[in-house]
Amino acid sequence: MKRFFLLIAKYLLAIVFIFSGFVKGIDPWGTAYKLHDYFTAFHLDFLSNLALPIAVILCVAELYIGLLLLFGAKPKVATWGVFLFMAVFTPLTLILAITNPISDCGCFGDAIKLSNWGTFYKNIVFFTAAAYLFANRKELNSKYGFFKENAVSLMLLALAFVPPVHGIRHQPLIDFRPFHIGANLLQYTTVPQDAPHDIYKTVLYYQKDGVVKEFDETNYPWNDSTWAFVDSKSYLVKKGYTPPITNFTLYTEDGQNYTDSILHSKGNLVLVVVPNIKYLSEPAIAKFQDLQKQARNKGVEIYGLTSAAGTDLANLENKHGLFFTWLQADEVMLKTIVRSYPGMLYLYDGTIIGKWHWRDIPDNLFSSENPLSFSLKSIQIKLEYAFAALLSLSLIIILLLFNRDN
Repeated sequence: MKRFFLLIAKYLLAIVFIFSGFVKGIDPWGTAYKLHDYFTAFHLDFLSNLALPIAVILCVAELYIGLLLLFGAKPKVATWGVFLFMAVFTPLTLILAITNPISDCGCFGDAIKLSNWGTFYKNIVFFTAAAYLFANRKELNSKYGFFKENAVSLMLLALAFVPPVHGIRHQPLIDFRPFHIGANLLQYTTVPQDAPHDIYKTVLYYQKDGVVKEFDETNYPWNDSTWAFVDSKSYLVKKGYTPPITNFTLYTEDGQNYTDSILHSKGNLVLVVVPNIKYLSEPAIAKFQDLQKQARNKGVEIYGLTSAAGTDLANLENKHGLFFTWLQADEVMLKTIVRSYPGMLYLYDGTIIGKWHWRDIPDNLFSSENPLSFSLKSIQIKLEYAFAALLSLSLIIILLLFNRDN
């Protein structure tokens, strides 16, 4: 029975750590942004410049520990790692639940949203499993020989670095955000007519003879002058429909609103997204200079979205030669659209049919008369490469597992 509970704890923690490390690791910029929010909330701004390296270390460590548990390599290292992780983050999530500096903990990236209290209750379960595994760590023995165990652990460590390294240099492997390929911006920003609305309850406070009493809108003493109104409060009883995208607002520097023009656009439209101009590199600038020449020859309209203003905004044209129609937007929203500095969206009738990190923008993007077909073909090629890599990795792991030393 004890062995059974050990296996349950081991594989439960392995699955959770692998999932958590992976969904955060494929989007290291998103994890870094969440850490930055925490640093700001707790007045640790001096750590903000280290948000991305810390995000990568956390994601790699979490994924690596989960893989070690799953494949039974370095069991002592794995049990120490999982116990220390839970010992640190369980009380930390209790503090977050009490203080509530940020509504979403970011434990599972954008894949699963949890409240701070939900995160704490979840961690209580996993901390119990980690403590049980740690207390019985002497019963967990590796089935690999010395050299093979080190080879497996090194391979798993290298594997743990793949998602965040890819996520830094490209768009996330899986896009859990609302600005994903296939999303129609108009639909994602609009509340349908038949959608449920927020329901509030209003409490009215009236006073009589020095006693304050609560009423609602159906029984308040509107016709009794002996009651004096004191105060009223409204409480959210039931949350209504919230569109996936709520902060998509675009203006020119002189205040002209272009939001509806983008949402209701017809045909081909390119959006170059530059969340912060200080990260704009020369290779990226050269890529977009070439892109605007191709677009001009094909008659495709390009808009630039940026948080820059004043001289920085003017320099995008005057210094960098990017003669787009530049629209200003909230930097947080722009960093939600793309996880790159900069990135690009290709829209057709307001639907995102292509999305790239600047490194990955196809050189022959406008060579096809059918942009949707071109985008689908590009996605298919990516999936084929990903499947081939996954199959190769699976075969290596299977060979290692079936050749364990007894």
